[in-house]
Amino acid sequence: MKNSDEQIDKIIHAALSKEEAAYYDQLGEQSLIDMSLGIFKGRNKGIYILTVIMSFILFGAFVYCAIEFYQAPDVKDMLIYGAIGFWCMIGVFGIKIWYWMQMNTNSILREMKRLELQIASLNDRNK
Repeated sequence: MKNSDEQIDKIIHAALSKEEAAYYDQLGEQSLIDMSLGIFKGRNKGIYILTVIMSFILFGAFVYCAIEFYQAPDVKDMLIYGAIGFWCMIGVFGIKIWYWMQMNTNSILREMKRLELQIASLNDRNK
């Protein structure tokens, strides 16, 4: 499969001009780190930064609740700290899932841009 992808990329490069080929290379596959950091670009970066801060706060609250859970003198306090800790971790998991969905959305948009570039290139070639 990798060889066919490389062959397709070579065929596309041959059909594109130098400027289009450079842009096409820029739209290539990203590493996981690049995708993770790519979320913080764009108009919603303030919301993303706020959710990262909230994720750390929720995780800190979970650690605090876990410590208090094991040091609680009675069952009622254990239930309270256990429930709060549980909901804190649910919040952290929800934020992480949301980030993965945003990374997937960005990946799909990159592929759509690659397709648009290919279609525009073909359209220019046929004129």
